Amino acid sequence: MSNDEPNNQPYDKPDDQPGHGPGHGPGSTPGDRSAGEARVVDGVEKRLFVDGKWVEATRGATFDVVDPSTGEVLCAVADASPADGRAALEAAVAAQRDFARTSPRERADMLMTAYELLMERADDLALLMTLEMGKPLREARGEIAYAAEFFRHFAGEAVRIDGGYQTAPAGNARFLITRQPVGPCLLITPWNFPMAMGTRKLGPAIAAGCTSVIKPAHQTPLSMLALMGILAEAGVPAGAVNCVTAMDAGGVMEPLIRSGLARKLSFTGSTRVGRMLLEQCAEKVLRTSLELGGNAPFIVFEDADLDEAVTGAIAAKMRNMGEACTAANRIFVHTSVIDEFGRRLAERMAALTVGRGTEPGVDVGPLIDEAGREKVRSLVADAVGRGATVLTGGDVPAGSGYFYPPTVLTGVPREAAMADQEIFGPVAPLTPFDAEDEVVRAANDTEYGLVAYVFTNDLRRALRVAEAIETGMVGLNQGVVSNPAAPFGGVKQSGLGREGGAVGIDEFLETKYIGIAVND
Repeated sequence: MSNDEPNNQPYDKPDDQPGHGPGHGPGSTPGDRSAGEARVVDGVEKRLFVDGKWVEATRGATFDVVDPSTGEVLCAVADASPADGRAALEAAVAAQRDFARTSPRERADMLMTAYELLMERADDLALLMTLEMGKPLREARGEIAYAAEFFRHFAGEAVRIDGGYQTAPAGNARFLITRQPVGPCLLITPWNFPMAMGTRKLGPAIAAGCTSVIKPAHQTPLSMLALMGILAEAGVPAGAVNCVTAMDAGGVMEPLIRSGLARKLSFTGSTRVGRMLLEQCAEKVLRTSLELGGNAPFIVFEDADLDEAVTGAIAAKMRNMGEACTAANRIFVHTSVIDEFGRRLAERMAALTVGRGTEPGVDVGPLIDEAGREKVRSLVADAVGRGATVLTGGDVPAGSGYFYPPTVLTGVPREAAMADQEIFGPVAPLTPFDAEDEVVRAANDTEYGLVAYVFTNDLRRALRVAEAIETGMVGLNQGVVSNPAAPFGGVKQSGLGREGGAVGIDEFLETKYIGIAVND
C-alpha cells in the first residue's frame, strides 16, 4: 500500500487465510477494551482548539463519541455553542494578516513537519480512527498515510504559488498578476474519512496562507482533535487553525457563514446539506468548494478482464465498508458476462471477514450507526421486492454493533431505490446491459456526477465512454481514483471546485491584477 493510495487491493487474503464470513462483535464484550485502546483515547484532548489553546465549551457542555462496533461510549468531547464558534472565527480573523505574511517556505516546513509526525504516529492514529468510526486497522493505517500525503503534496505547492507579468497591448502599461490568500476559511469535514478529509482541506489552506476554523463530524471528532495537536507541534501559529466540535453543526456554523467574517467555505458531505450551505454562502458571497454526493456507475464490458474487473469492483465498492462518495453504486455488467462476473464477485465478497476493526484478519467493519445500517437494509429489501436476487449476504446479523454483511444482488432493476440513492454500505447491485449507448445513457441518468469506473480492453471504447460519461473523474480499469496529486471533484450536483492536485491550492487563492503605468 503506497502513501498515495489508501487502499489499492486491501481485501485480498493470503491463500492460507480464507474468509470466515460474519464473525464480528457478538464475540466481543462491549466495554472490554485493551490498554492500548484506552491509551490512545485518553491521549487525545477533548476540548475545543481556539487561538492555539485548548478550551472548554460554553457551560462545559459535552457529547458522547460512540464505538460503532459495540454501541458503547468511547468518551465525551466538548460540545461547542454558537458563541464558541464565533470565538474560533474571530481568532482566525485576528491571525489572518500575520499568517498571510509568513513565507511560502515557512508554511511548507510546517506541513512537512506535520507530515512526518503523522507518519511517526500512524499506528496510534489508525487505532483511534478505527475506534471512533469502525474501519479495519489496515484500512485506517492506509488512510493515515493518504492523509499525510496531502500535507507533503501541498508543502510542495506552497512554494510554487505563481503569478505573471506582461506588457499591455498598447505598450503604455505593465500587468502584474499576483496570488493572495482568500482569507479566513470555514472547513466542514465528514465522518467517513475523518483524517484525510481534514488534511485535504487544511493542507492547501495552510499552504496558501489562509487561517481556518474546522468542524469535524460529531461521530468522529477524535481524529481531528489529534490532528490539531500535531499542527500546533509542527509550528502552525496560534489562531491559524482552530477546531470546534459540536452536535448541532447548523446551529454553530450557520452564524459563522452569515457573519461576513469568513471569506470561504469548504464542505464535504451530502448534496442535501451542500445545497443549504450554498444558499447561506450566497448572502455574503462566500467562495465555496463543495464535494457532495455520488452515484458512481461501474461498467463492465464484454471484453473486460473479469478477474481485473472483480478486483476493481471490490476496491471501488468495499473501501470503507462502502461508506464513500466514490463507492461503486450502480454496477452495470454486459449481459454476456453478468452471470460469471456475479459468481466471481459473490465468491470474493462472501470470503471477506466481518468484525470489529481492531481484531486480526478483519476486512469489513461496522457501519457508522444504526440509521446508516437501516438505510442499507431498506434499500436491499426494496431491490429484492422489485425482483433482484441475493447472491450473498443480505441479512442483518445478530449481536452488538452496526454490522451489515458484504452483499451482492443481481438483476437489480433500474427503478430500484438504490439506483438513485447512495447506498453507503457494502452492497454491490448488478444490472445487465446490452449496448454501449444504452449503458452510457443509464450511467448519466442521475443528478450526480462525481466518479465513474469503466472496464474494457478496447482503447477506443474506453476513450469514447470516458469522454461521454458526465463525471469529474473516471477510473479506467482501476477501482481507486483518489490521489493527493490528482484533482478530486465532480460535476452536476456532486459539487463545485476541486481538491488535491496542482489546482487544489487555487481554491484558497485570489488573483489580483496590478496595472502599472510606464509612460510619462
